[in-house]
Amino acid sequence: MARSYHPHRRSILAGAGMAAAAMWLGPTALAATQQHSRRAIDIVGRSLVIDMLAPLSLTNTPDSYALPLSPAQLEDYRASGITAFHNSVGFNGPGAHAEVMAYFAAWSGFVGRDSDHFTLISLAEDLDRAKRSGKIAMIHGVQNADHFRTIEDVRTFYELGQRVSQITYNRQNLLGSGSTERVDGGVTDFGAGIIARMNEVGMLVDVSHSGDRTTLDAIEISTQPIAFTHSNCRALNNHPRLKTDEAIRKLAAKGGVMGITGVRMFVRDREPTTVEHMVDHIDHVVQLVGIEHVGIGSDSDLYGYDKMPDAANRELRSHYKTSYAFRSRLDTDGYDHPRKIFDLTEALIRRGYSDANIAAILGGNFRRLLGTVWKAPT
Repeated sequence: MARSYHPHRRSILAGAGMAAAAMWLGPTALAATQQHSRRAIDIVGRSLVIDMLAPLSLTNTPDSYALPLSPAQLEDYRASGITAFHNSVGFNGPGAHAEVMAYFAAWSGFVGRDSDHFTLISLAEDLDRAKRSGKIAMIHGVQNADHFRTIEDVRTFYELGQRVSQITYNRQNLLGSGSTERVDGGVTDFGAGIIARMNEVGMLVDVSHSGDRTTLDAIEISTQPIAFTHSNCRALNNHPRLKTDEAIRKLAAKGGVMGITGVRMFVRDREPTTVEHMVDHIDHVVQLVGIEHVGIGSDSDLYGYDKMPDAANRELRSHYKTSYAFRSRLDTDGYDHPRKIFDLTEALIRRGYSDANIAAILGGNFRRLLGTVWKAPT
C-alpha cells in the first residue's frame, strides 16, 4: 500500500515537531516481542531475506532523508533479520520526473553517508555481498511510472539506480489502469513500449497496484518474468488491490514471484487478523502454483503504519478511495514490529514448511527473479 508522494505533505508534516518523528519513529523495545525458537533464528540468520516492498520511511518529506540513525534505531535494523529493503513509494502527476530524481538522489546520499551500515543494490550479486558483509541493502524502486515521460526515460532512471517500477498505482495513467479505477482498459500502447524498454535495460516490471486487465496484459506483453512485489490473494479476501488466481497462475507460468503483504485489510476483511492469516495467503500461492513463486513484500517500514504520528496516519488514509476499506488498524498482529520476520518464520514452521522452503519464501525466490531480470547498465 505504501503511499504515493504528494508535494504538499512537506508542509503538513512540518508542524508540531513531526518532521523529526517522520523518518525514524524511535527505538522499539525488542524485549517486548516474543522469544523465538533456535530453529527460526537459525533459518533467518542463514537466509538472504528480501522484503520486496519495504520503504525505509512511511512518511516521505525532504527532511526525512537527512536524519541520521540513532544507535538504537540502527540496532532495530540490524536485528530485523532483513537483508534487503525495496525502498519504494509512489509519485504521480506532472512533477513526477523531477520528484523521483530528487528522491533517488536523496536516498543515495543517505546510504552514502552511512556506508558502514548500508549499501545500494545494482545487481543481484550485490544482495549476496550485502548478506556476507552484514550490511543493510537498499533497492531503488518507484510505485508508479508517471516519471517516465518518454520511453527513453526508462534507461535514464535505470542508470540512476532504479531497479523496479510499477507501471501504475491505483489510478489510470498513460500506461494502464490502477486497481481502484471503475474501468480497466488494460495496458496502453505507451505502456507496452515502456514494458519493452524495461525488459531491454533490465528493470523489473511490477503490477502490484494495477487493475486486473492491466495486470494480465503486462504479464503477456513482458518478455521477462515480472512481479507482484506486494499483494495478496483475492480468493481469500475480496479486495480490489489483490490478485486473482488467474493472474497468479499466469505470473508463475512466466517465472514471476508474488510478495505477500502484511497490510491488515489486504490480509483479511475481519478480525482477528494475525500473521497466521498472512501464511494462509502464502499457502494459497504454494498450492496454486508452487513454492518457487511466493515471497514477502511487507508494504510497510520496519515499525508499521500504526506507529506513525496520528496526523500523518490520517493524511495517508485521505488519499485512498473507500474501496480500500481501511479499519482502525493497518498492521497485522504479529507482523507489526522490527522482528516481524522471525514471527513469520515461526508461523511457517508451525505450518510444516521445511527450512529450505522457508528460505525460498524469505528471499530465495526473489533473488532468483532479480538475478534473471536485472542487467549491468550499458
